[in-house]
Amino acid sequence: MTTKKKKWISIAVTFIFAVITLTALFPIISLVVASLRPASGLMREGLSLLFDPAELTFSNYLSIFSESGQQYWRWYLNSLLISGMLIVLSLFFSSMVGYALAMYQFKGRNVLFVLVLFILMIPFEILMLPLYQLMIDLNLINSYFAVMLPLIVAPIAVFFFRQYCLGLPKELMESARIDGCTEYGIFFRIMAPLMGPSFAAMAILQGLTSWNNFLWPLLVLRSSDMFTLPIGLSTLMTPYGNNYELLFSGSVLTIIPIIILFLFFQKFFISGLTVGGVKG
Repeated sequence: MTTKKKKWISIAVTFIFAVITLTALFPIISLVVASLRPASGLMREGLSLLFDPAELTFSNYLSIFSESGQQYWRWYLNSLLISGMLIVLSLFFSSMVGYALAMYQFKGRNVLFVLVLFILMIPFEILMLPLYQLMIDLNLINSYFAVMLPLIVAPIAVFFFRQYCLGLPKELMESARIDGCTEYGIFFRIMAPLMGPSFAAMAILQGLTSWNNFLWPLLVLRSSDMFTLPIGLSTLMTPYGNNYELLFSGSVLTIIPIIILFLFFQKFFISGLTVGGVKG
């Protein structure tokens, strides 16, 4: 293949990926533009990139910091607390379960792993009714724990950590035992640092899942002060569009924590997914 032909192929591939990128970013760009337009224009023309630049204003964002936006920040805080606690608890417990399934030989290990895969294949919507009844029995309705409890030990996280741990050298465990290290010491002091990329990948995926979770919190949360952002923003949608200013500007601000989370862990994200995905 000639150098000129390689150059044209490279240009074509770059163009194709640029088009794909712009297509993927179109909803976000439309959302940002909508957040800078008055509600009257949105009601008249809908979401569109064809607009008068003179009508762009930051007044929608100023409304968030006014008295009418106080409830929004309460929802924001609820989502931050729930997502933050869920990430920490999910990484802690799911990593320990996946590590045990990968590194220890015990009776029923394969059965437990098959159960994890079985639960992974069941849609969450099927499990919601028994989980909802469980939350009622535990008297956890309208609490943070009701939102977090079914997601703390996520099957996808257990499966991922198990696959990742299969690639860790078991010789390190034997050496640590000879030196007198306990099993918990082996995990926290030796194995957990080696699992850094997997923790980063699961932190992003679990954080994204929790942040965007809508249906389950909608079932278990009752008071508006306990609402998360997806539920709270949905209450702003009215037939008259009188809350569109807060809805679109608030939706743009909800993207910020996910971007920060990804930027913080992006160094290990790809390596964590690829290494965890090829171990058998």
